[in-house]
Amino acid sequence: MSSTPVLPDGWTLVALDSVGSTNDEAAHLADAGAAEGTVVWARQQTGGRGRRGRHWASPAGNLYSSTILRPDCTALHATELGFVAALAVSDIVPAGREVKVKWPNDVMVDGGKIAGILLESSLGQGGLVEHVVAGIGINVGFAPQLPEMRYPGAALGGSVEVALEKFTHALAARLAKWRREGFETVREAWLAKAGPIGAKVDVKLGEELVRGRFAGLDHEGALLLDTPAGPRKIVSGELLGRAA
Repeated sequence: MSSTPVLPDGWTLVALDSVGSTNDEAAHLADAGAAEGTVVWARQQTGGRGRRGRHWASPAGNLYSSTILRPDCTALHATELGFVAALAVSDIVPAGREVKVKWPNDVMVDGGKIAGILLESSLGQGGLVEHVVAGIGINVGFAPQLPEMRYPGAALGGSVEVALEKFTHALAARLAKWRREGFETVREAWLAKAGPIGAKVDVKLGEELVRGRFAGLDHEGALLLDTPAGPRKIVSGELLGRAA
């Protein structure tokens, strides 16, 4: 086994060979009082999942981790952490490769999806979030190619241990910046890596398909579209187009 990754100061690594879901394991630890910066890392998952309940293929060779965060904020503001995590993933992509982010929290490299992000929150008293589990799956050794995938896969390359070490440090830095400067700085950095303003996009809202042109993000992270019927703000949906 390779050397143990060195995490940021104060962070704790829980390393497992196999687990059903790192998010579930991290949630149990968070409920038991585990501190922010506790990272559950598994060589493989037997029950990994993505957004909207989709199965996330999790054989050995890629990075599967879940980080406990305690942002001390409302549920609305906690959604900003998806953009923070996406930027952290983008930070570890080697120079020379094209990196794009796609709303709400996918990361694309050279036209292929390299990572999936799943945030799961627990609400405490007073409407504040008790904890957020940030599940991050990054293709490192190989890129799964499955029939149900809407985008081809892409892989980071290198070792899982190095990827985890770099990612946790990038996430810690992005979190500190978010806490220090707020979402506006995150929003600007995310938009700089997104598809061009004016690009055609399709968004699926349940059974409805909304077509328009990418007009940016609002100050809470909602997707802004210019549609034939006028401007529209999308809070939750599935982006089908190639931009943003």
